[in-house]
Amino acid sequence: MKEQNLSPELQERELPPEKEYQRVSISGEEKCGVPFTDLLDAAKCVVKALFIRQKYMGLSLQSFCRTTACYLQELSESSLDLEEYEEEVPENTPILCRSYVCDVSNRSTELDLPYPDLQEYIADMNVMMALIINGPVKSFCYRRLQYLSSKFQMHILLNEMKELAAQKKVPHRDFYNIRKVDTHIHASSCMNQKHLLRFIKRAMKKYPKEIVHREKDKGQTLMEVFESMNLTAFDLSVDTLDMHADRNTFHRFDKFNAKYNPIGESILREIFIKTDNYVGGKYFGHIIKEVMADLEESKYQNVELRLSIYGRSRDEWDKLAQWAVKHRVYSDNVRWLVQVPRLFDVYHTKKQLCTFQEMLENVFCPLFEVTVDPWSHPELHLFLQHVVGFDSVDDESKPEQHIFNLDSPLPGNWTEEDNPPYSYYLYYMYANMSVLNHLRRQRGFHTFVLRPHCGEAGPIHHLVSGFMLSENISHGLLLRKAPVLQYLYYLAQIGIAMSPLSNNSLFLSYHRNPLPEYLSRGLMVSLSTDDPLQFHFTKEPLMEEYSIAAQVWKLSSCDMCELARNSVLMSGFSNKVKKYWLGPDCLKEGQEGNDIRRTNVPDIRVAYRYETMCEELNLITQAIRTDELETIDE
Repeated sequence: MKEQNLSPELQERELPPEKEYQRVSISGEEKCGVPFTDLLDAAKCVVKALFIRQKYMGLSLQSFCRTTACYLQELSESSLDLEEYEEEVPENTPILCRSYVCDVSNRSTELDLPYPDLQEYIADMNVMMALIINGPVKSFCYRRLQYLSSKFQMHILLNEMKELAAQKKVPHRDFYNIRKVDTHIHASSCMNQKHLLRFIKRAMKKYPKEIVHREKDKGQTLMEVFESMNLTAFDLSVDTLDMHADRNTFHRFDKFNAKYNPIGESILREIFIKTDNYVGGKYFGHIIKEVMADLEESKYQNVELRLSIYGRSRDEWDKLAQWAVKHRVYSDNVRWLVQVPRLFDVYHTKKQLCTFQEMLENVFCPLFEVTVDPWSHPELHLFLQHVVGFDSVDDESKPEQHIFNLDSPLPGNWTEEDNPPYSYYLYYMYANMSVLNHLRRQRGFHTFVLRPHCGEAGPIHHLVSGFMLSENISHGLLLRKAPVLQYLYYLAQIGIAMSPLSNNSLFLSYHRNPLPEYLSRGLMVSLSTDDPLQFHFTKEPLMEEYSIAAQVWKLSSCDMCELARNSVLMSGFSNKVKKYWLGPDCLKEGQEGNDIRRTNVPDIRVAYRYETMCEELNLITQAIRTDELETIDE
C-alpha cells in the first residue's frame, strides 16, 4: 500500500522502514474529505486549543506530549491570534498573587515565581467553550474520530496475526508478568470486603479491651463498640458489612458514600479506615501494610493510592504525615496522591471555614512552609517524597449555582453558602500548585501534577478545565458526547484512568462504557479499580478489572498489554522506575521507545499508534502552513 506523504520538515521523524506491517493510507488532495477552507478553520481552532494547553502545562511544570509539541513548534502562535506566553515576570512582582495563592513572601521575598493570570485564564476558558460548540469544528473532529476508529479496525484485520506472533516470540514475558499500575484507587477502599472482614475479626480477637473511641468523655473499647451494635465476631459476614455497591447506588452518589460505613455505622469507618482517630489510625495503617504486602508478593502490580486533605485546619498535613511515618506505609509498589474533596459548602455551614481562602491556605500553606524549610515539618517532608500529585474529588453531578467568570468572588471574598463551581476549585488548586512547583524546583525537590476526577458526570466545562489544567484525569466518560474535546484529548495524549466497574454501579452501564472506543482511536487510556471495597471480589482487583474488560469487549493480548503500558507511562512513578519497567528508551517517541521484552507490546502496535498520531498532527499543521505560504505569496 502507498504511504501517506508527510511534509519535508517532518519526514525524518517517521519510523524506520524496517518495521514491516500492512499500512492503511489515504491518497488524493482532500485527504480528510472536507473542503480546504473548512479544514483550515478547524485546524486553526484545534491548534489554538493545543497551544492553550501547552501554555498551562509549561506554567505549572507538568508534562506535555512531546510529539505534539514538535509539530506545534513549527507553527507561530501569533498566526492564530494568540498572545505570546512570557515565562519572565517583571521585577518587583510579588512572589505570589495575594488574591488566591498562599502568601509566603515574608519568608522569601527575592524569589521570582510566575503564576497564572486569572483574567487570561477566563479568556482562554471562553475561547475553549466557544471552540467546542463550533459546528464546523465539531463535524471535522467527529469525522476524524470516526476515521481513527475505522483505521484501527482495518489495522487489526491486516496485522492481528503479526502482533500475536511477535508476542509469542518473546521469551518469559506475558500479560501476567508485565508491570501494571492502578492509576486511580482510593486508599480507604483499596482492600476487598473479605480482607476488611477478616481484619476486623482479627482486631476484635486481638484487641478487645483497647479503647478505640470516645463517647461523651468516656472511652469505649472495641468490644463495647460491637456490643452496642449487638454483634460478635462470629456474627460478622460480608453481607453484614454491606459495603458493596449494588443496583440501588446507580445515580445515587449519596447512597454510595454511605457504603463506606461498615454495617452502616460511621463509627466503624472512623475506627478502621481513617488516619485521624482515637487510636491514631493504627488499624488503617495495619490494613494498608497488608495490602502493600500483597502487592509486593505479586511484584508486577502497583497502585497510586489517594488520601484526603480536607482543608478544615492547618494541622491536617502534619497529622497525615505523622500517621504515614509512624506506620511506615511505604512500598516500592505504591505512590500517593492527595485528594481535596470539594466540600467547602459543608464546612462553611458547620462554621468550620469562613472563606474559601481559608480552605486554600489550610491545604497549601504547610506545603510552602515545608518546601522553604524542611525542618519546619520533618515528617511531612518525608511523606511528600512519595506524593506525586493532587486530585479534586466529589460528586460531579451536583448542580452548580454559579458560573466561574471575572465577576466571581475571589477566594477571600467567597463567603456564600453555595459551593464554588468545579472549574473554580480546579483553577485555584492549579494556581497554588503551579507556584509551589516553581518553588520546589528551585529548592531541588520533585514537583507535583494535577490529576482530578473529571468528566464522570456533570457539565462539559469540567472536561474543558481538565484539558487546560490537568496532566491526567480520572473517568472522562463525557468525552463520548464531546467530539472536539475527545479529539483534543487524543492529540494531546492526556492520560485517562477509566474504571468501568465503578461506572457500572454509579453512572454508566458497562456495555455503554466508551473505553474500547477510546482505545481503538488511540487515546491514552488505562484501566483502574477506583474502590475495590465497593466493586471487586478478589484479592487482585486490578486483574479482575482487566479480566472482565477482556471478556466483555473481547480485548486481545496486545490490547491488554497496551493498556498496561499506558498505565505505567501516565503514572506518577519516577522516570528511573519507568525505564526499569519498560526499557531504557521508554520516553522516546514511537517504536524506538518500546522494548517488547519488557512491555510485551509488539513494535507493530506502537509504530501504528505513532504514525497515525503524526498523520493527524501533520494534517492540521500542514493546512496552516499551506495557508501561511499562500498568504506570503499574495
